[in-house]
Amino acid sequence: MQTKDLESTVTEEQLRSIFVEEEQIPEEYQLGKEIHQREYLSNGEMKQWDGATHTVLSPVEIKTAEGYKRKVIGTYPVCTEKEAMEALDAAVEAYNHGRGQWPTMSVQERIKCVEQFTQRMLEKKDIVVKLIMWEIGKPYADSIKEFDRTVEYIYATIDALKDLDRDSSRFQIEQGIVAQIRRSPLGVVLCMGPFNYPLNETFTTLIPALIMGNTLLFKPPKHGTLLHYPLLEAFKECFPKGVVNTIYGRGHTIVPALMQSGKINVLTLIGSSKVADELKKLHPKVNRLRAILGLDAKNAAIVTANADINLAVAETVLGALSFNGQRCTAIKIVFVHRSLVNEFLEQLSEAVAKLKYGMPWEKGVSLTPLPEPHKPAYLKECIDDALANGAEVINEGGGKSFESFVYPAVVYPVNKDMKLYREEQFGPIVPVVPFDDLEEPIEYLIESTHGQQVSIFSNDADETASLIDPLVNQVSRVNINCQCQRGPDTFPFTGRKDSAEGTLSVVDALRAFSIRSLVATKLNEKNKHLLNEIVSDGSSNFLSTKFIF
Repeated sequence: MQTKDLESTVTEEQLRSIFVEEEQIPEEYQLGKEIHQREYLSNGEMKQWDGATHTVLSPVEIKTAEGYKRKVIGTYPVCTEKEAMEALDAAVEAYNHGRGQWPTMSVQERIKCVEQFTQRMLEKKDIVVKLIMWEIGKPYADSIKEFDRTVEYIYATIDALKDLDRDSSRFQIEQGIVAQIRRSPLGVVLCMGPFNYPLNETFTTLIPALIMGNTLLFKPPKHGTLLHYPLLEAFKECFPKGVVNTIYGRGHTIVPALMQSGKINVLTLIGSSKVADELKKLHPKVNRLRAILGLDAKNAAIVTANADINLAVAETVLGALSFNGQRCTAIKIVFVHRSLVNEFLEQLSEAVAKLKYGMPWEKGVSLTPLPEPHKPAYLKECIDDALANGAEVINEGGGKSFESFVYPAVVYPVNKDMKLYREEQFGPIVPVVPFDDLEEPIEYLIESTHGQQVSIFSNDADETASLIDPLVNQVSRVNINCQCQRGPDTFPFTGRKDSAEGTLSVVDALRAFSIRSLVATKLNEKNKHLLNEIVSDGSSNFLSTKFIF
């Protein structure tokens, strides 16, 4: 079925027509047979699982004689607390209070292991990309980009660690004390990634944690689980026993016991602040727990009276509706000066109507089915609530849905009585709020529980400056005349308030998953001889002047 180019009213029949029969799916995008995962990686072994499994249903629904049904991709294990605790024990043993093979290994050797893994990962590119597309409905072209960006991130991390290690390869002398300062691992890391970037955002925490010498418990996201299965053998063969362990099962069933054990040293989660708060409270030694969290966001765009309206509309469409708005960095609410709001809404509706929608394998597609089964109902609830409180759906067909697909809705005027004003919709709805005074959007951001990013659209230097100074103290990134975004990966990625804890970037992530440690002694002849002997013999991986190229 050809992707639609929306120039007229969107009907349910048009939305229905994007779902095709099995034989209409192009062969090059098919998975082939279903993938039934019956093993998991724990303590260096691919362990067999004969218990309960979860059936993975694609957001892509197939037209059949009995109606429309989500395509079955396969199944994966639903393990229990017992298997999770065994994996934890394996990670604890592999770390061995910092004495294990992996945490004491030289930086150069750890880099070599990660490089070997990356080469093995590249061999699985085709199946991983297809699974991203099928599991979460991400356009095929964007699924390729996610894989490629992940590989680029791994190599950038390796280069950053080499730079960090080179800077640490010399001794420092201060006030009669000679010391070498390096970064050391923290211990056992519980890593949980998100469904919207199930490979990339998971690996932006998993790889830095791993390469710094920590051992891992890795829980794949609920949507986007199977795509990690083809990589498990590579994890097994490229890293020492017990360094990488996968845990499967219901989060509320297996994760609390892990946290209550007190054996988790680092919690890294990209998800909701509510879940993060609950998990942290379970840890018996909160001061020993480090958290690196990417959480909720309600990023605002502010379109002032001095904005280039064409640019503002173009960036808003990209920022609000890329991957159906299912990004933490998406623009989730738009404040538009009342003098421009009518023109802005007209242009925005026209721009949305030009977006192509259809199945994720179709070229040029922008809008695809949603992976979360309950999301269409929640989005309808948000729209109904806005209508009941005085708003309208401005664009033709906005909010119409069929099965797992929801067509984007531009909702106006949104006010503080509505869900869309305060809740992160994480889907294809663009709430628009009119304002008369810039103090209104500033107050919104001050009062918000979120503080990730904001986009300012203005061509007036004084006006832009007047917004920058208060807003940099409310959010972590202020974007001028462009959408909110994470990249480049060398830039810090974090948030204030309930939006994040810790900072991620290629370099910051290495720091986040490690701590500065030093070896020091008084500078005298005996100690100089002792240090020189250790360094020349190469008997310590920490106390070393080796230079990694």
